[in-house]
Amino acid sequence: MLAGSIAIRRSISTWPPLSQRIKQTENEIVQMFRLANNPQEGNFNLPLKGGNVLRKDPNARTLDERFIRILKIFKWGPDAEKALEVLKLKLDARLVREVLKIDVEVNVKVQFFKWAGKRRNFEHDSTTYMALIRCLDENRLVGELWKTIQEMVKSSCAISPAESSEIVKILGKAKMVNKALSIFYQVKGRKCRPTASTYNSVILMLMQEGHHEKVHELYNEMCSEGHCFPDTVTYSALISAFAKLNRDDSAIRLFDEMKENGLQPTAKIYTTLMGIYFKLGRVEEALQLVQEMRMCGCSPTVYTYTELIRGLGKSGRVEEAYITYKNMLKDGCKPDVILMNNLINILGRSDRLKDAIKLFDEMKLLNCTPNVVTYNTIIKSLFEAKAPPSEASSWFERMKEDGVVPSSFTYSILIDGFCKTNRVEKALLLLEEMDEKGFPPCPAAYCSLINSLGKAKRYEAANELFQELKENCGCSSARVYAVMIKHFGKCGRLNEAVSLFNEMKRLGCTPNVYAYNALMTGMVRADMMDEAFSLFRTMEENGCTPDINSHNIILNGLARTGGAKRAMEMFTKMKNSTIKPDAVSYNTILGCLSRAGMFEEAARLMKEMSSKGFEYDLITYSSILEAVGKVDEDCNMVES
Repeated sequence: MLAGSIAIRRSISTWPPLSQRIKQTENEIVQMFRLANNPQEGNFNLPLKGGNVLRKDPNARTLDERFIRILKIFKWGPDAEKALEVLKLKLDARLVREVLKIDVEVNVKVQFFKWAGKRRNFEHDSTTYMALIRCLDENRLVGELWKTIQEMVKSSCAISPAESSEIVKILGKAKMVNKALSIFYQVKGRKCRPTASTYNSVILMLMQEGHHEKVHELYNEMCSEGHCFPDTVTYSALISAFAKLNRDDSAIRLFDEMKENGLQPTAKIYTTLMGIYFKLGRVEEALQLVQEMRMCGCSPTVYTYTELIRGLGKSGRVEEAYITYKNMLKDGCKPDVILMNNLINILGRSDRLKDAIKLFDEMKLLNCTPNVVTYNTIIKSLFEAKAPPSEASSWFERMKEDGVVPSSFTYSILIDGFCKTNRVEKALLLLEEMDEKGFPPCPAAYCSLINSLGKAKRYEAANELFQELKENCGCSSARVYAVMIKHFGKCGRLNEAVSLFNEMKRLGCTPNVYAYNALMTGMVRADMMDEAFSLFRTMEENGCTPDINSHNIILNGLARTGGAKRAMEMFTKMKNSTIKPDAVSYNTILGCLSRAGMFEEAARLMKEMSSKGFEYDLITYSSILEAVGKVDEDCNMVES
């Protein structure tokens, strides 16, 4: 009984007088949220002057806090509006800005903003619009944001260059590039004369979104204004844009222009120019830029050193790259993981594996934590240096012990390395591990395995993997198709090779030069020379440029079945084309001439080879000697 009475008392009453909202006066609503006061001080926290309370001051802390509480409970509506009147808070731009800073729901702020805009004797200015725009941007309300910006631009309020720049940045961040450009031109045409800073905001937005061509157009427009001139930020963005568009001459011209205009290039600009010079093979000019930087008091950054080390490495000046790193440490510039990864890669590719590993060990001393790329680079260098595969395995285990999660590329490197060292079973286990870890199928890893299985004449196993890749991915890459076509051709399953080639085209996987070469090789092996030659022509017609291997495949076929004349015709064409014969081409023709007993022509070709720095291989040389021996035997038989 007692429990029942307690339950009745705790339940919510449905009696009409209690279930309906009790109507309160305006003052009662405010008093509900009265702050705790000192009992002896009736007007605590209200500003005083001569003992009288100044109730007209809109910044009184107590009133502000009461109003905030009302907004949080009642949202924006009649009750909050009444509180505003009772608290005598004057509606002006300052109040609107303060309300928009309050920690209440963004919808409440929007409703208040719209209500304020409809009040007599009040009009929103640029500061209130910008306050709401920032709120909407923070809350990612893109639709309402765009509507507010449009309303602001159409209104009579003035917009400053700084506000115009901020609007462009906000729209750019929201990936609304065309809308940002539209607003920029609207504001420019009616309200605001853009400054260099405003133009820079638009230029930087276009750069971030990859609209590099538009950057140059805007620069020309800026220069034609007559009152607005490019500054260092403008030139930095333009030079970066031209570098990305491979318009190197334009970037260099702008670099010279900014110095002529008395502007000092930043470290970023110097670094960009350095990258351009290295790309063009103008290494000395790139190095001169470093000297110029120092003379101008512009200290190289870690990005500058990274570009310098990468450029020297690509130019084959590995020791200079390593010395640059040492000098960087002496200058007090701390390397980051990207710089270290680049230098480790350069050393690993240059047969300096010990130095690469030493550099890896130095990273911890420099508080530079190795990442997945660092480990991948070391593992790849180990395979390239023909180190025992067990060393690569131990680095893989060390990587996991150090808490670095292997990537799909890590597994791909390991699988490829194990395949090349005839550890196919180990590679297959790693492929299974990839699948267990939830990695998507990696075409590069499958390609290595399929190729290794094909070389081991395990054609069915290779085909199974190929089919597995297609099932998991829905298709396959042109490179994987090419490998499978090659092995089908090798084992005499030419019909299946042709079928795969046609399947590629049907599935929209455009055959590349490797796929064409693979099928042509199979056709030559099957003595289908006409079909191979026809495919060679089709390749050119379809816009796939034949490489030296393509020419050598056809040349080999002609040398085997078409006789020396046809082979020599193609060889001559090659010498007159952009793709010149290589050592394989010369050896193919030498073998053909020797088999045809054309020893004088073979002798002339051997001299030509020597003059071009090519060497004839042992197989060709043996075939020539064998052919000469047969001629001698025939002559002896005739004489006897």
